[in-house]
Amino acid sequence: MNGTKATLGRDIGRMLEALAGLVGVTAVVALVWGEFYVVPALAVSAAIPFGVGYALTTLFEDAEDPGKLHGMMVAASGWFAVALFGSLPFLLVAWTVELDPALLSVPSSARTSTLAAFTEPLNAFFESMSGFTGTGLTMTDNEEVLPRTLQWWRSFIEWVGGVGVIVLTTAILARPGSGSLTLYESEARSEKIHPSIVSTVRTIWWIFVLFTFVSITLLWLAGMPIWGAINHGMTGLATGGFSITDNSIATYDSVAIDFALLPIMTLGSIAFPIHFLILRGDLKNFYTDLQTRWVLGGFTLGSAFLWALVYFGGTYGSAFTALRYGLFQFVSAMSCTGFQTAVSSTNVALGNWTAAAQLTVAGGMVVGAAAGSTVGGIKLIRLATLIKGIQHRVSDVFYPASAVRRLEIDGRRLDEREARREFEEAGIIAVLWVAFLTVAMFVLLPVLPMSEYTLENVIFEVASAQGNVGLSAGITGPSMPDLGKVMFLFNMWIGRLEIIPVLVLLRVIFRRGGVYR
Repeated sequence: MNGTKATLGRDIGRMLEALAGLVGVTAVVALVWGEFYVVPALAVSAAIPFGVGYALTTLFEDAEDPGKLHGMMVAASGWFAVALFGSLPFLLVAWTVELDPALLSVPSSARTSTLAAFTEPLNAFFESMSGFTGTGLTMTDNEEVLPRTLQWWRSFIEWVGGVGVIVLTTAILARPGSGSLTLYESEARSEKIHPSIVSTVRTIWWIFVLFTFVSITLLWLAGMPIWGAINHGMTGLATGGFSITDNSIATYDSVAIDFALLPIMTLGSIAFPIHFLILRGDLKNFYTDLQTRWVLGGFTLGSAFLWALVYFGGTYGSAFTALRYGLFQFVSAMSCTGFQTAVSSTNVALGNWTAAAQLTVAGGMVVGAAAGSTVGGIKLIRLATLIKGIQHRVSDVFYPASAVRRLEIDGRRLDEREARREFEEAGIIAVLWVAFLTVAMFVLLPVLPMSEYTLENVIFEVASAQGNVGLSAGITGPSMPDLGKVMFLFNMWIGRLEIIPVLVLLRVIFRRGGVYR
């Protein structure tokens, strides 16, 4: 176990050092906007993870490369640690304003109930976990009044979390050998662009940065102010969904902005290796890659079905209005972005849609889009594996026992052993998904006032948290019961890592604590 501790300590330490660098970048934003009163809080927020990270990496410098077990434990505990230490800017900035030291000249406009909510450590931790996991559920009740520095920090951590904390650490602190590959795979990724994993993650970041600039430019041209375009371009591409406005994208109430965000969310829903091939001119991947085909088909069919529900169900009076809201909300849900245009201030709020419409959106959140992209959910490749696997098993009856059959998925021809392994993996993830969704529902139902929320509201909100989506039926907020916040913290954490790494970590902890044998 000493070897395990050393490997965990060294790799988590590296992730915390990278986190300190992110806080340092954010300090530049504070200086640009003249928010000097937040600089001491940011300095402390960077110094703590850097100090802990430096101590761990120095102490365990000679630790062994992680194996499969270590990799999963590093992924689970590393994401938890990054979210925990990443809550410091929220917590310390809020307390700086609350204590109002004379030397820092805190402006009176900074004293808001929205920021004061982050003086509660649980709220700050929730916001950080929601950001890094790309969920987008928030403890704020009015993002517009937050200091620009915290608006940026929320967008920045979603942008980084969309690609992955470990991917970032691997790109910056490259390390030869098999260790980087093990960690990369433990972060729910398996796709490779180049033979070298370090080259792969660096190419992913180049593609991501390029698309971010494209997204910001597109939103700005559609009429969004530049600060909004920067933040929404980052969180839209990362399919995170944090906004800097009180009513998300509905604040702008602009058809042009709504439709400009559709291709941005779609870019975030397609796997990076496919982006790489398309950027190299291999355009046939738009229709030859199974997941890309299913992403585009899913967006089209799901949006058409949702449009029919909200139009013929009488939610909206005109076909175009139903198309505008139905299309945007389904793409936002299935891409796991969580941007919201259907709110009560501009039109019919999502929580007031019919039960069938809400459950259709929830279905999109549970499935998600392509593996290897920035989305959450079960992922389309697993849905395809389950469907094809079931077809394969059923058709077995019609073949002689001596027949040699292969299962074809996404251009690969799997033999019986490979097919069984992939089918079992997809089935296990799907079952665990449903199991933890059910647990969260039973935790939430007793603590929420049911006179205010329906069962479909609860299913919707839980699916949003575990799918790392961020659409809300109105349940999540600073007034949410603490037990509900803790449950959603757990849902967001396991959802981002596809459950297994977290279960492995908990099993090791419980066994060593004598809780589980």
